[in-house]
Amino acid sequence: MAYSRSRATRRWVPFAYGFRPFFLAALVYAPLTILVWLGVRAAGWMPLEHFPPQLWHGHEMIFGFVAAAIAGFLLTAVPSWTGARGYAGAPLVLLTLLWLAGRLAFAFAAWLPQPMIMAIDLLFFPALIALLAPPLLRARNRNTPLLLVLVALWSGNIVFQYALLHADVLLAMTALRVSIDVVLLLITVIGGRIVPAFTGNALRRRGIETPVRSRPWLEVTVIAAMALSIVIDAVAPFGLAAASVAAVAACAHALRLAGWQSMRTLKEPIVWVLHVAYAWLTVGMALKAIHLGLNVPWSAQWLHALTMGAIAMMIVAVVTRATLGHTGRELAVSPWVATGYVLLATATLLRVFGPSATMGYEWTVRMAGTLWIGAFALIVAVYAPILLRPRIDGRPG
Repeated sequence: MAYSRSRATRRWVPFAYGFRPFFLAALVYAPLTILVWLGVRAAGWMPLEHFPPQLWHGHEMIFGFVAAAIAGFLLTAVPSWTGARGYAGAPLVLLTLLWLAGRLAFAFAAWLPQPMIMAIDLLFFPALIALLAPPLLRARNRNTPLLLVLVALWSGNIVFQYALLHADVLLAMTALRVSIDVVLLLITVIGGRIVPAFTGNALRRRGIETPVRSRPWLEVTVIAAMALSIVIDAVAPFGLAAASVAAVAACAHALRLAGWQSMRTLKEPIVWVLHVAYAWLTVGMALKAIHLGLNVPWSAQWLHALTMGAIAMMIVAVVTRATLGHTGRELAVSPWVATGYVLLATATLLRVFGPSATMGYEWTVRMAGTLWIGAFALIVAVYAPILLRPRIDGRPG
């Protein structure tokens, strides 16, 4: 569907560009899923009937919340990278319905046959790849390898569904763990571009010319370490090799972040949230190394440092920034959104370090979950109207 200022286009506003339906879906699904998860824990429900409820929780956070955010980002970025026409209209509606069908299938997983759930939930990533691949391949764009990330996530979901079909809980957990690693690699690559770039732009607007440093050897090291983590976590996730790779990755991330002038961004929430998210990637990998290598109790929640801190906060940072830019608004968030950032960071701190601080495991889960829900509720209240209304500058999209 080509862009125009016609009445028909205005009726399609929620599907006028790739970021609109999927950013909104991610922002709404994140608190909804955690609300359900808290209810599952309190009531002892079994969303997947014969399987640990943690599998449902992990799957829906990765292949529901995170997948929607990745789709929104790539459907918006690929037209910019390739000069192709933006995605809008009927193809976007169909893709959104496929994502929603997968979520509904898992919502009723206790009553549906596993082959049906598998068939429905595995449709989304191939459809997304089918939309993104042609312009990337035609343009021979340098970002074309990101299609492999989508293939890897789809493969992770296939393995997860296969594991459920054969009642293999350990294989299902491995599939989720490796899928998280794939998302972390994506954050490492994309974050390594956007965090220093956006920081440098923000500092220059304030008249600060301090360089945001990038070292080629460090870029290669940090990406290689995160890629190796995927392989290690697939075959030997709890040994010395996994701890060693995590330690190398943590050091490389820390050195990378040290060159990005983080302390100079504190006056701009839309910039510092990117640094906080990336800092959680550093902390999470360090905690993983400590836990796997030394088994220190306070490092046990390293996975939540990576998922709540690095992944969720980076998604929120990118969603809130990209939405403003692509709807013609100034790149500055409201105090309500900045408060959401703080609540999300606090929820992560509590979830990661609360259990080891003798606060009680269930109490910390409930409090962190409540803060998470509050953070996203604030952001949705501000961004839902933006995502559902036309651009303020009158341009299409």
